[in-house]
Amino acid sequence: MKVTLAIEGGSPVRDTYLPYAQPWTNDKDVNAVAEVLRSTWLTTGPMVETFEERFAKYADTWFAVAVSNGTAALHASVFAAGVKPGDEVITTPLTFVASANCVLYQGGRPVFADVQPDTLNIDPQKVEESVTPKTRAIVAVDYTGLPCDLSELRDIARRHNLLLIEDAAHALGATYRGVRIGSLADLTTFSLHPVKQVTTGEGGMVTTDKRAYVEMMKAFRNHGITTSAREREAKGAWFYEMTYLGYNYRLTDIQCALGLSQLERLDAFVERRRQIAERYTRELADLPVTLPVQVPDRESAWHLYVVRLNLGALRVDRGQVFAALRAENIGVNVHYIPVYWHPYYSETLGYRKGLCLEAEKAYPRLLTLPMFPKMSDKDVADVIEAMHKVLTFYAR
Repeated sequence: MKVTLAIEGGSPVRDTYLPYAQPWTNDKDVNAVAEVLRSTWLTTGPMVETFEERFAKYADTWFAVAVSNGTAALHASVFAAGVKPGDEVITTPLTFVASANCVLYQGGRPVFADVQPDTLNIDPQKVEESVTPKTRAIVAVDYTGLPCDLSELRDIARRHNLLLIEDAAHALGATYRGVRIGSLADLTTFSLHPVKQVTTGEGGMVTTDKRAYVEMMKAFRNHGITTSAREREAKGAWFYEMTYLGYNYRLTDIQCALGLSQLERLDAFVERRRQIAERYTRELADLPVTLPVQVPDRESAWHLYVVRLNLGALRVDRGQVFAALRAENIGVNVHYIPVYWHPYYSETLGYRKGLCLEAEKAYPRLLTLPMFPKMSDKDVADVIEAMHKVLTFYAR
């Protein structure tokens, strides 16, 4: 029986569009937010501290600092690390631009170390090779939710007197050697964007065991002012001082109430992501794709399920496969364009192609499949059916 793809006029696998990611909120979330809206503190109030305490407990660390988004979490961490103009910070090219932009915000220079060919996480050997006397820190990204080689990266950081910042925007709920992500680097950052494991709408968090970093970041998120409005109100005081050049990176009590409610379901959310990933891995194994690699000593939080197309076995490139799957109403995506390929990095800052060959080799083949806990079994089956339909049609 001849199959006609939807892009060529055939019937799509689905009648409605399935996005690559979607938040999952319920009535309990709504009620938690409504309760704060009825209170007297909508921001800088008690809900922020409660959310920080619960998050730190989940991440098995001493402290957590809530900020307005994941980028603010990275910026606050780089600030706490003392990055200043002229400093270098090593990071991966295969990430969202914020992982490198946060270095630029402080006047530093991002140095891109290539990724491992299997996991696509930053390669510790390439990190070691990139260290110079100007290096101040490492920003390591847990790509797709799989923790990177944290033990090796910590050793490199110690040998060279560097700070290790773990960008765990994808990895809330992941584990490394049996330990939850959040306590294994000097500073660990998380994103609470709607497509992440839990959401506050927009939001971010930094976890650390060092109180000095916490004090710096709490001031940094509040214009560099060392006391909050709530602290001054409790003391009946008005006087405050700005000690750093900070930003308005505060997270509201409204958002923290949503985060607290979502946090109660985090383990269930991650477990559902793992179930979907297991089914994808099992039922896509015979297609011309390279499936995500897992590592025995760590558990992914499966923020993304990224396959690599085996283009030598296909008659078309990634762009055509992408378009064909979208026509089938499957909302595939791509994560990521190598950071230094973006015009600001290449044209304004002068970065050139060829810096990280493994990342550049992977990029044209990357394809992100829908992955979120609200997906039904039928949704998952539709993705699998569409992948078989399109890739079989385009096979050589």
